[in-house]
Amino acid sequence: MGGGTVVRKGEKRSVCSDMVGKPEGKRPLGRPRRRWECSIKIDLQEVGGRGIDWIDLAQDSDRWRALVNAVMNLRVP
Repeated sequence: MGGGTVVRKGEKRSVCSDMVGKPEGKRPLGRPRRRWECSIKIDLQEVGGRGIDWIDLAQDSDRWRALVNAVMNLRVP
């Protein structure tokens, strides 16, 4: 493509309708599902890691593996 080429949407589609459109379908009943991040924070609290930043912890694979093993040991009957 040469410089200055402009690609446009078709005339029937407008940016406004894309931005303001209503989602189709219904939300499921009940409380929202727990996010993965929330699960990690709860697991940290259970093993006494209150106040630890899990993102920094995940950067150190040895410490992260130790956390995962500690949490898994809590889950095993």
